[in-house]
Parts: sequence; C-alpha cells; structure tokens
Amino acid sequence: MSLDNSVMVAPSHTLCAQTTRSISFIPISQHTTNKQLLESQLISLLHHCTNLNHIKRVHAQIICHGLHQSSFLLAKLIRTLTKLNTPMDPYPRLAFQQVKQPNPFLWTSLIRGYSFQRPLNESILLYNSMRRVGTGPVSFTFTALLKACAAALDADLGRQIHGQTITIGGFASDLYVGNTMIDMYVKCGFLDCGRKVFDEIPDRDVISWTLLIVGYARRGDMDSAGSLFDELPLKDMVAWTAMVTGFAQNARPREALCFFDRMQDAGIETDEVMLVGVISACAQLGATKYANWVRHVAEKSGYGPTNNVVIGSALVDMYSKCGSVDEAFKVFDNMRERNVFSYSSMIVGFAMHGRANAAVQLFHEMVKTDIRPNGVTFIGVLTACSHAGMVEHGRHWFATMEKSYGVTPTADHYACMVDLLGRGGCLEEALELVRTMPMNPHGGVWGALLGACRIHANPDVAEIAAVHLFELEPNGIGNYILLSNIYASARRWDDVARVRKLMREKGLKKDPGSSWVEGKKGEIHEFFAGDVTHVKSREISQALEDIVNKLQLHGYKPNLSCVPYDVSDEDKKRILMTHSEKLALAFGLLSTSAGCTIRIVKNLRICEDCHSVMCGASQIAGREIVIRDNMRFHHFSDGKCSCVDVVCEKKFFHRVIRSGKFERYEVRGGRKDGRTSQESNALLNLPPPSANVLSLARKGPSLEDLVTLSVAVAAAH
Repeated sequence: MSLDNSVMVAPSHTLCAQTTRSISFIPISQHTTNKQLLESQLISLLHHCTNLNHIKRVHAQIICHGLHQSSFLLAKLIRTLTKLNTPMDPYPRLAFQQVKQPNPFLWTSLIRGYSFQRPLNESILLYNSMRRVGTGPVSFTFTALLKACAAALDADLGRQIHGQTITIGGFASDLYVGNTMIDMYVKCGFLDCGRKVFDEIPDRDVISWTLLIVGYARRGDMDSAGSLFDELPLKDMVAWTAMVTGFAQNARPREALCFFDRMQDAGIETDEVMLVGVISACAQLGATKYANWVRHVAEKSGYGPTNNVVIGSALVDMYSKCGSVDEAFKVFDNMRERNVFSYSSMIVGFAMHGRANAAVQLFHEMVKTDIRPNGVTFIGVLTACSHAGMVEHGRHWFATMEKSYGVTPTADHYACMVDLLGRGGCLEEALELVRTMPMNPHGGVWGALLGACRIHANPDVAEIAAVHLFELEPNGIGNYILLSNIYASARRWDDVARVRKLMREKGLKKDPGSSWVEGKKGEIHEFFAGDVTHVKSREISQALEDIVNKLQLHGYKPNLSCVPYDVSDEDKKRILMTHSEKLALAFGLLSTSAGCTIRIVKNLRICEDCHSVMCGASQIAGREIVIRDNMRFHHFSDGKCSCVDVVCEKKFFHRVIRSGKFERYEVRGGRKDGRTSQESNALLNLPPPSANVLSLARKGPSLEDLVTLSVAVAAAH
C-alpha cells in the first residue's frame, strides 16, 4: 500500500474495529491541513497501531507534514513503541534525537520507556541529561523513575528521587507522585517510609489507602491493615479485596470470610480476584458450609465454574482441601474449558485423598488432550505414588518427566521422591538421592527424610536429616519435636532431654495441637489438646470414654509410644484421651445426625493412637470420618483408612494356584503406622507377570506388621 501524499486517517469507531485487517489510507486532500486537527488525527492513528510497521507509517506521515519537531506527537509515538515492547535503541532514541527542543513530556516518555526495559541507570542518565539542558521535570517524570525503582527494588535510589521531589517544585504533595512513592517503598520493604509519605499527602484517595493496606498485609501485619481499612472513608472493591486476600495469605481464613461477608452486606459487587482470595480462605478452613456458600456467590455473580476456568480450578482445589474430593471432581467434570491448572488441581486433589489410580488416569487423559503437564502436575503424580506405596511407578514418572514431558525436576520433586522412597522403607536410597541432587536440598527434602525415619524408627538417619534441618530452619519447631519423638520411640530418653533442652535454649515452644469440626449447622468448633473450655466439655468427655470402652471390647489398646514423655503409663493414657482430634470426634458424634460424615481439620499430624481410634470409631458408629492433618487426608470408613501405604516386602512370596481360570499371587502387604492394609492398595504394588520378583523386592516393614492378602493377577493386569 502506497504512502505517497496520504495519511492514515479514519473515524475512531472504524479504527476501533480494525483489529485484524490493515489500517486504511485516505488521501490527505480529503482532509483539512489544519495543524491541530492533523495532530489529533495522527494521535488517534498512533493509539490504534498494533505493530511496528503501522507505527513507522504514521511516523513517516509525521515527517512528511513537517511535524517531526512536535514533542507532543513524538511523545505519543514513543509511548506507543513502549507499549509494544519495542527496544529503546535504536528507533525510539533516534526519533527523540531529531527533536531540537524536546519538552518535559517527551523526555519523560523516553525515560519511561527505558524504565520498563532496564537497566535502571539508563533512565537516571536521561533524567540527569534533561536537568543539565535546563528542562524541568514534571510529575510524570518522577512517577516513571519511582516505578523503575520499585521494579528494581532499589530503595536507595528511590530515596534520592524522593528528595528531588521535595527540592524541585514541591512535587511531594502531588497525589499521583505520592501514591507512586508509597508503592515504591512498600515493594522495597520500607513500609514505615511509605506510611510517612501517606501521612504527608494532603488529599489522599482510595489508592493511597489501599497501597498501604496491601503493604501491611504483605508484611503479615493484618491488625494495622484492619485499622487503616476501618479509617478509610470510601471502601471500594480494591480495598475489600486487599483485606480478604491479605487475611487469606496470612493463614487467617476466618477473618477473610468475615470480611467477605461484610462486603456482601455492604452491597459491593465481587470480582474474579476477590473470589480467588475467598476461595483460598475456604480451602484453608476446610469447611464445606462456607465452601458451598462461596460457590453460590460465585455463580450468582456470573463467575460460575462451568464457564470460568480460573474460578473452576480454584473451586476444585477448595473442595479437595475441604475433604469433598467427589464434589471437586463434579466441578472439574462440568467445566467446559480446562487447562493445565485445572487438571493439576484435580490430580493433586486425588493424590491428597489417596486415590492414586484416579490421579494417574487423569494425568493420561490430560496428556491425550494435548495439555502439557507442568511442575505442579508432577508434584501431584509423585505424591499419589508416594501415598499409595507405588515405588516403582514413582521411579518411572520421576525418570521420564524431563525426557518425555520437558519438565525439569526441582527440589520439590526431589522431596516427593525422598518421601516416596522413605515411606517404602528405602531410607538409604532416599539419603543417597538427597546427597546426589543437582541443587542444594531445601528443608522440604530433609523434612521428608526425617518423616520417613519416624515411620521406620530409624534414629541414625534421622540425626543426619535433623542436622541439616536445624541449619536450614533454625526456628522450625516441628523438626525438633519430630526428632524428639523418634528418640522417644527408641526409648533414648537422654537424647529426648537433649533436644528439648535445645528447644528451650532457642526459646522454641510447641504449637498446641488443635482440631476443628463442623457442627450440625455447619458452624466451626475448635478444640485444643487437653481442652475443657467447651460448654459441652462434660458430655464430650463422657462420649469419648464410651467410644474407647467399646473399642477396648474389640481389642483396642492405647498406643503409649505416641506420648513422647518419660511418664507413667497411666499418665500417658490420660494424655492420649485429651488429644484434640479425639475431642473433635466426640463432639461430632454428639452434635450431628446418625449417618452424617464427620469432618475434622487438625493443625498437626494425627498420631498413631488417634488414627486407630478413628478407624474403630468409624466401624462402631457407622460413620465416615474425614480428617485433614498437616500431611494429607484420611478417609475412615468401616474400620479402614484411605491413607494406607503398602509396599512389596523384601521377604514376600508368591504361590501359583492352578484353578483352571487364573493364577493368584499371595502378596504380603505392609502395615504402616499401625494401619490396616487394603486389598486395593496391594493391587497397585503387584509386579507385572514378566517381572523378576527378586529384582522388584524392596525393604519393607517388620515381619510382625505383615498381613497376607490374596489378590487375583487378572484383576491387577
């Protein structure tokens, strides 16, 4: 298309529609030559340019009409180039250099362009050059520089620019400059400086308040954020979102939901960002009543999971963490659009609930739909293998994730493998994997190894893991407690005393065990270990005693090894009876109707004794009990738990029975943590018919913990 004697001019409504076709060229003769109108037309054309060629054509017309000295036009040209991520060198810089007397706005447009593209010093050099030639800055000059400092997290340079705003023309009182300065200080971690700027702004707007609220939330100071929010004269959606997401990000889900409820009462409409924050809060709390309420609000607001992949993926994660993995799958199954995040959320959900087969099957479905897995996807797959004791399957996925899917294993994936090998009894192999990692292992890796040592009562390897954990996480109270418990299981009381002394010297205190359970109407009741403050404390104690008495008739004996203190057996029994999850169970049985599922969330890992009680109670009371501890979900039903980890025992044997229809393996499945093995989990560990049995043998639990399970080869293959 020729450019001779023409300029790209078109009505604005026509240009707005030109998203895919090329821009029309209309002869100049059809338009007035009035300079002001021509500049306006050229500005409009620049506004609608979508690529570099369009911009160059408009620039050519600017030159042809003798407007190349117009700072106004050239500033718009450079801003358009910046919007399209065009490198500042050489084109924008050369265009700038053609102007003999650039005004402050043209200088600022180039400074702003460099500030987006780094390095920061180029913007500063331009600013200094502008000052040397006698051109004074405008407010946009300082906002461009301050944004660059915020992006580079350069608070020192930001302070210098702050000083310039005070000494040159009093720009510090400018609202836009002040807000940008608050944002810079907040992002650089100097919240007190940001608060000082905030206090000195004469006429603050809602952005000023919200920036500071977000800053307090990021620092975890939600009390200060709340006080500031209460003082805010006009609370808009952004301010409400800052509070809700702030509470959610700081693990205070109840306050997040309370603020969201207040927002609903105030008649403020919700949006996608707000919903993601409040859904995250529901996921942390683990309460189905609130989960259903938030889903209803999302659908009523036009953000239903069927048509919104972001909200749908968040709801899948929420329902999984609330213990309703079946409801999570219903949401997932009804989503019209799915991406890697929705698939990964569902795979991780299945993994958390011990549904390894479903997780792996969904992974295969995902790959068939040409959606490439990411790192989170493989976290879910490896976790599923770990919780089901599928050691060989886990090895396969870990070995092929980079070669077949282009996902390089991170330290988190190595942590999953260490957990998988550790649970399977391969502690030495797990330790060797840690030592040969291509990156430095983080606390999660050594923590997985320490947790495996608790399962297999191996204090020697535990000490190796603990040394690294104490260095990486010196204030990680859980690591000290876990090592102490491992020593206690081995009856090494001197070592227990040594670890506890170290905790006292560091001023570390154990987080009290707490559990919360949903009541009949969905209300949350929280219990602490040894709690006697509940209004129904007597009834709860009596109900718990009745449960234990019934369990004892069926052979239950308290697991005294779960009390890591050198006290009498009677004291240990008393301590076990006051564990928070047992109190929550008793209250759940008292307050909900027969047949209703009891859902409990615990802040720490459930102990073996409580696990045994939950198994028995589910059978005696005829209830499904769902517990989410800080490791995973446990679904107790009819005396069994979904969390069983079965591995092929080193001394397992197989026997061929000729029945004329199929062969049968008799496999010894390992019981872990005093939990009952399930046949379905044993199926996952059968070797293929062609496998060398000895080559697949892995170290497993002790012989006294073995159970014999007969499973059909036909069912497994």
